[in-house]
Amino acid sequence: MNTSSRIYTAALVVIGDEILSGRTHDKNIAQIASWLQVQGIRLKEVRVVADDTDAIVEAVNALRTRNDYLFTTGGIGPTHDDITVDAISAALGVEVVVHDEARAILEEYYTTRGGLTDARLRMARTPAGASLIPNRYTGAPGIHVENVFIMAGVPSITAGMLEALTGTLEGGAPLLSKTIGCWVGESDVAVLLRETEQAHPNCQIGSYPFWGEGRTGANFVIRSVDAEELAACARALVGGLEDMGRAPVPGGI
Repeated sequence: MNTSSRIYTAALVVIGDEILSGRTHDKNIAQIASWLQVQGIRLKEVRVVADDTDAIVEAVNALRTRNDYLFTTGGIGPTHDDITVDAISAALGVEVVVHDEARAILEEYYTTRGGLTDARLRMARTPAGASLIPNRYTGAPGIHVENVFIMAGVPSITAGMLEALTGTLEGGAPLLSKTIGCWVGESDVAVLLRETEQAHPNCQIGSYPFWGEGRTGANFVIRSVDAEELAACARALVGGLEDMGRAPVPGGI
């Protein structure tokens, strides 16, 4: 991983009827976004799609072409409705194959767990030309093909796969941030936020309002890849709030 000034981007496709139905609450978006930020990669888009081949193909082809990396979660298990590998293979225009290394990993893992059944062998299927992402928890590996990273839906397993990928992807400078809180309504500081951001074009300011202690407040998160510019923007925002008679809270409320 380098630290060039180029911005590297990623997208995420969350696959699963259980997510869309509300039966399962997705936790992978936050952990993948946080991991990507450390790698110097911006998560730009997220889609949640059903276990439907056409929907997966459309999402994969749309997002992989306009981002440096595409991650998917879900649909790589042993059951009939785990169709992610088939759909991504179709999106890439390649065959589905049984990956020899994946098969060997699964054979070893299941030696004392009832053996490698036909259902379990499904987890050794990959798009042709793929490499594997290690999975230290259940043996069944993730998959890397072209700029697509196919990962498990179970958050703890996804976390292990991300750990295995740490430092292996090319990225830019990590995105830095500072948070400033204030007991103030967003509308009262909208002009200040806009003018401060315009004066520091290499910074972005996000405003996150809340209600607490019987009054309105907001946390302002400033982001930049440049530490000096980030600090300058933060000083300007703090000074602007103080000039309005508002007390800024470094680190947020």
